[in-house]
Amino acid sequence: MSNVIEATNDTFDAEVLQAPGSVIVDFWAPWCGPCKQVAPVLDQIAAEHPNVKIVKVNVDEEMDIAMRYQVTGIPAIKLFHDGEVRKESVGAKPKGALEKEFEGYLD
Repeated sequence: MSNVIEATNDTFDAEVLQAPGSVIVDFWAPWCGPCKQVAPVLDQIAAEHPNVKIVKVNVDEEMDIAMRYQVTGIPAIKLFHDGEVRKESVGAKPKGALEKEFEGYLD
């Protein structure tokens, strides 16, 4: 079973804020080229770090969540740990750069 899921306004709190441990939230949109570049990188991180949940939020469909977390550019990747934003990254980055930014929260 994959640890990459889509979240909506109805499921975000349960999937992210109430989840134990680390959750990486990918704020993206279908028309965003850099978002398409980072998607396989997040899939690799999910495969290599099974204790980390990856949650995707489509900002076009879930504007309330994007506004709540002040997403002004995408892809915006926020790492939540025990329900709080601990790290964030904007823009498409290679896997190594994301893993370095999120070091200490991936296992």
